[in-house]
Amino acid sequence: MAFMNISGWKISGVAAAVPRNVEENSDYEHLSSIERKFLIKTTGIERRRVAPKNIVTSDLCEVAANALLDKLKWEREDVDLIIFVSQSPDYYLPATSIILQNKLKLSSNCLAFDIGLGCSGYVYGLSVIASMISAGHLKKALLLVGDVSSSTVSYTDKSTYPLFGDAGTATAIEYDEHATAHFNLKSDGAGHEAIIIRDGALRNMVTKDSFEVKQVSEGISRCALDLELDGLEVYDFSVKRVPVMIKELLDSIDRTAQNYDYFVMHQANKIMNETIRKKIGFSADQTPYSLKNYGNTSSASIPLTICSELNNSLKVGKNRMLLSGFGVGLSWGAVDLELNNCICLPIIEV
Repeated sequence: MAFMNISGWKISGVAAAVPRNVEENSDYEHLSSIERKFLIKTTGIERRRVAPKNIVTSDLCEVAANALLDKLKWEREDVDLIIFVSQSPDYYLPATSIILQNKLKLSSNCLAFDIGLGCSGYVYGLSVIASMISAGHLKKALLLVGDVSSSTVSYTDKSTYPLFGDAGTATAIEYDEHATAHFNLKSDGAGHEAIIIRDGALRNMVTKDSFEVKQVSEGISRCALDLELDGLEVYDFSVKRVPVMIKELLDSIDRTAQNYDYFVMHQANKIMNETIRKKIGFSADQTPYSLKNYGNTSSASIPLTICSELNNSLKVGKNRMLLSGFGVGLSWGAVDLELNNCICLPIIEV
């Protein structure tokens, strides 16, 4: 089992940036009025932020990172590590993290690399940065996480388009000899087709046919460069395997839901998330949601929810947190940690 107990690090601050443009699901023309009401009721998603074509994921992360660095009063040359977690990078190559190192005016001594993960990416990213800080002489790091998912969903696909919003986030992490966190991380590539974009990389390179829009069923038309989502398979995976993984983690550290102030999940779908919450015994008050106003923001959803829903709650004192991401891959994980006087900026609009 992929259990990790990692000491010597803490989260000092979190920031999130979203596009100004708001799209209301009540206006989505590829659903009937009855279907719109049903979608909003079951997913919990009323509106989403959608980036214009001139704004990409790294732009949103850059804004969030600059605001957070300024708020924390960190010197740029003191940042030792930057990791960018996304499935919507700037380019095929070079790594977006290295571009951001330059844009953020960080030192050339700063270590930078990308991680290509979606829904579980925030928890995985924390585990990587925590391990590197714990193992070495790194003192300060930035975890930049986000996606512009609207660029890869078809407007004529009612099974995906109303679900996804765009966001970029920044998490400031630094050495703390007194702090410890506990992780449980898992993956199962047998389910990789549940959430997939089939063309565009080396397995299926882009051809003229990649752009051909085909009708899959009524209300679902897309091309091979658009995201496909098997909602039933993802739901089945999430409600069966995520609670088991979380219970394994809690059992390993002898904790229960009652030991936590907050449980922040990947913001996938209200019915699915509520099923997971109830299975592991967390209360509604412990479990914040940002779905209503931002939708499924992929890897950004956990830090976005922290900023949008817990901004005031985490500023003072200690808060025991359980964070869990799950989805594309299939990949899932959870982390038990404590936030102590954590700086959480209000949502920034770009």
